[in-house]
Amino acid sequence: QVQLVESGGGLVQPGGSLRLSCAASGSIFRFSVMGWYRQAPGKQRELVCSIGSGGSTNYAESAKGRFTISRDNAKNTVYLQMNSLKPEDTAVYYCYLAYRGQDYWGQGTQVIVSS
Repeated sequence: QVQLVESGGGLVQPGGSLRLSCAASGSIFRFSVMGWYRQAPGKQRELVCSIGSGGSTNYAESAKGRFTISRDNAKNTVYLQMNSLKPEDTAVYYCYLAYRGQDYWGQGTQVIVSS
């Protein structure tokens, strides 16, 4: 069973930065697609970005140029560096892992962008 534990959320002012981390248990991390979704109040969950096992990345338009996803296979951890944060980035951010048709989700970490 894979467990994902996110950390790094919090309150930040507009224009500020946060780095989210997601640590995965188990041995399949390095073979998996990792990524981040977010869900704002009253909205559907949406993809923010993802990174393949080989390091290829994919970003939503809203994240391009501001967010960077990276992974450390030695630490079974994926990161999301978020810069130039905007109030509309306020959401619960969820880490996910996809491997051989199975999806696993973290419990979510709250990000609030407000002055």
